[in-house]
Amino acid sequence: MSDTHAQTAQLAFVRKEPIPAAPPPIAEAGLVKWVRENLFSSIPNSIVTLLSLYVIYWLLSATIPWMFNGVWTASSLRECREILAGESGACWAVLRERWPQLIYGFTYPSSEYWRPNLALLLLFGALAPVLFPKAPRQLLVLTAIYPFLSYWLIWGGSVWVPVTAAAGLFVGYLVFQRFVTASFAAGFFGAIAAAVAFWLIVGNFVTPVLASTLGIELLAVPSRDMGGFMLNLILGTVCVSLSVPIGIALALGRQSSMPIIKWICVVFIEFIRGVPLITLLFVANVVLAYFLPPNTTFDLILRVIIMITMFASAYIAEVIRGGLAALPKGQYEAADALGLDYPQAMRLIILPQALKISIPGIVNVAVGLFKDTTLVSVISMFDLVGMIRGPILASTDWNGVYWELFGFAAALFFVVCFGISKYSQWLERQLQTDRR
Repeated sequence: MSDTHAQTAQLAFVRKEPIPAAPPPIAEAGLVKWVRENLFSSIPNSIVTLLSLYVIYWLLSATIPWMFNGVWTASSLRECREILAGESGACWAVLRERWPQLIYGFTYPSSEYWRPNLALLLLFGALAPVLFPKAPRQLLVLTAIYPFLSYWLIWGGSVWVPVTAAAGLFVGYLVFQRFVTASFAAGFFGAIAAAVAFWLIVGNFVTPVLASTLGIELLAVPSRDMGGFMLNLILGTVCVSLSVPIGIALALGRQSSMPIIKWICVVFIEFIRGVPLITLLFVANVVLAYFLPPNTTFDLILRVIIMITMFASAYIAEVIRGGLAALPKGQYEAADALGLDYPQAMRLIILPQALKISIPGIVNVAVGLFKDTTLVSVISMFDLVGMIRGPILASTDWNGVYWELFGFAAALFFVVCFGISKYSQWLERQLQTDRR
């Protein structure tokens, strides 16, 4: 017996380390698992997946050769067809030949292309501290002066025009600080009235004197000479930037305890939301001139900006009103318990939460607004779509080129709208403090 125990003791083994985990089966990990669970999880899903793959293959098999067999160097559609010699291929040469018109418009001075390019580069720097909390705070100075600087760069003329506008906004800010203690909406609309009055008075009497004595000017470019994708970017950026604060003011004004402010906001929102945007654009182009004094010039782009901003602000106001309604009543009571007045409660407690809830709706309005800027082509403004439908396709050299031009326009709009959408998703993840 003792010999048996001795032999057993010699053969026994006690593992001191855990056995390494075995890899999962191939069907339960990686790409194979994802495909099995998402594409072939059942017989109906498998059939739909196979049909979808066939449709994708059919589309790509017809599109990719057409795209990669394209012609990039030609002066007309006829020359493109001669180079292709009957084969299927895209005539990308139209983009190369008409690139300046697609981006800057048909009559914008070619020697001044650096001005909108510089304004676009400065736009990214001005938006950085607003969109990204970790951006350098010093860029807020650029954010404050960018609207006036970009106007001067793109439109040109005397530098004192944007300087006067900046001074008018400062006066409006002082008025806002004076009346905001009574009501946010009253302070906001009072600030707008004060700024407009300042611009009318100073702009008519002081600015011409400064321009004649201390002339700092760029070549003036009238609005009719602007077009292409640059016009879409101008309208989209300006109108979205203006419609968000106006929409906030309208949403708060609709909930105001002051009957006059409340009903003005209600009537404005319901009227604008009941009128198509294209009708407002026709009003800006034709009807508005009948209400102005004789021999009065009112910039067309400014009129369009006003109408599109009014249209978008009404929708954003309803989106933000939904965010305000989603907050529990206890948030308002907590602000009162802390002894905060109305502006402090809105700025520190109510609006941050309401805006976080309203991010998807605001982004939806912004994306739709940017795409709706193409409607200005119906009032003879040559934006990207208007440039394609007008001067380019009307020329004998490129009459008949459709897929290349409209595909290029769709790609540009997709890049911008997709970027806005991805940023909103990132911002929502950053603001999910309740789940951390």
